[in-house]
Amino acid sequence: MLYLMELWESVRDFIATGGDVLYIVMAVLFLMWVLMIERYWFLSGVFPKIRSKIITNWDARKDTTSWYAHRIREAWISEANDKLNARILLIKTCVALCPLVGLLGTVTGMITVFEIMAVQGTGNPRLMASGISMATIPTMAGMVAALSGMFFATRLESKVRRAKQSLVDSLPHH
Repeated sequence: MLYLMELWESVRDFIATGGDVLYIVMAVLFLMWVLMIERYWFLSGVFPKIRSKIITNWDARKDTTSWYAHRIREAWISEANDKLNARILLIKTCVALCPLVGLLGTVTGMITVFEIMAVQGTGNPRLMASGISMATIPTMAGMVAALSGMFFATRLESKVRRAKQSLVDSLPHH
């Protein structure tokens, strides 16, 4: 319990040093990871059942060669593709949004520095340093958040492509 309290204090100190924009970075990062975990869960737990149902329905058809059969096959593949790609664009948007929110923190931190310079002058380097850290820490946090999401989002997209191709290969069209 003491470890968790110390961890929370260090996170709180980090946010105090970086400014309130870090809360937005944290919210975007949390949303991105919730969406990615949900997609991984869908790919490993839910989609195999959908895939096997589609394959079973296709194998149960007597007619797999007519024009109508091919349209039905394409419709099933399209529906599965829609389910596979659900929320992928939102994940990619969150990845792209993280550095932009970090840059927002840079702008607000620099505004703080300029306010300090206007009120105190340039004679107080300690106050200016706090504003500069408030400008750089959100940028760093946004970049780290984006990098963590970029790797897994790319892997997720690759898994989705392979799952779709596997489904297409499993539905032979004669």
